Amino acid sequence: MNVYITKAAKFLPNAPVGNDEMEDYLGLVDGKPSKARTLILSRNGIKSRYYALDREGNVTHTNVQMAANAVRGLLDENFTLDDIDVLSCGTATPEQVMPSHGVMVHGELGGKRNIEVVSFAGSCCAGVDALKYACMAVELDPSVNAVASASERMSAWMRACYFQKESEQFHLLKKRPILAFQKDFLRWMLSDGAYALLLQSKPSENQLSLKVEWVEITSFAHQVKTCMYAGGEKDENGDLHGWASYPEEEWLNQSLFALKQDVELLAENIVPLGVDYLLQLFEKHNFKPEEVDWFLPHLSSMYFKDKIMEGSAAKGFVVPEEKWFINLPRIGNIASASGFAMLEELMYSGKLQKGQKILMMIPESARFSYCYALFTVC
Repeated sequence: MNVYITKAAKFLPNAPVGNDEMEDYLGLVDGKPSKARTLILSRNGIKSRYYALDREGNVTHTNVQMAANAVRGLLDENFTLDDIDVLSCGTATPEQVMPSHGVMVHGELGGKRNIEVVSFAGSCCAGVDALKYACMAVELDPSVNAVASASERMSAWMRACYFQKESEQFHLLKKRPILAFQKDFLRWMLSDGAYALLLQSKPSENQLSLKVEWVEITSFAHQVKTCMYAGGEKDENGDLHGWASYPEEEWLNQSLFALKQDVELLAENIVPLGVDYLLQLFEKHNFKPEEVDWFLPHLSSMYFKDKIMEGSAAKGFVVPEEKWFINLPRIGNIASASGFAMLEELMYSGKLQKGQKILMMIPESARFSYCYALFTVC
């Protein structure tokens, strides 16, 4: 594949928010501080994150505005807005059902010409979905300049009004920390931000670029039921029913639009399925773990770091910890933008050398999809 990431940009709204400030922005549930917040934060390892909110809970930036700002960060005298041929956008938190998120970002950007725009929705894999489409666009037509963006405004779902009932399992959290994920976990984990990548058919002449070797995506929805969801509810059989199946008065009564997670499914499947798929890819591409110079795993929580290391080591896949590059503690979990966030920071860290291999891993618990991508520094 003759496709290169030649530039990356980010937009993180407002100032970073520390752990002790979170409820100033998100609000108090029933006017009381969360009992589980401190324990959950101690396990997820996040120290700061960004919200598109002020301290009064007012929205400062929409998802669309943040995505457009990230794209603008790619622009300079050599690459202008009107040089974009393809705009590929991914998000788990679109501002509206329709029009699509991508065309709303295009509208926010403006410009003088019509361009190809595509949108991907879902969960954490939506950003890499957008990246893969941009790669294919450039591979099909080397004259094309493609931009892939990933952006989230998760704070829209994290405000106190959506979490009127705190975790009912607090007394069990120390014995079974996975239970912390069921309610409060997502509130103290997810955050906001946007990133954008420029893809072209030739590497940059002025700075290091990343050659896209391959991007692989798969779903295990055929064998595992829904794990993380919003806009619906699961029945006693574990089947998900969307909001349109419920009368309007139930939308708020059952908190259908609050983000929820089935922690039992998460614990049983997220690591084993991801490791098994990775081993398949290494065999397919004749690639060995020792060839990895940098490993960029999207972790929803640092809780999973040891789980991934143990699970992969048991299958013979070992990447030493010193090769792991994770920025979750500093910027939080930005869902579909998290993979882009690691790439952007590493690209401009001064740590890369030509010829190095970067492996990125994006697990998605929604219904267990996984993205892996391999890049070569050039």
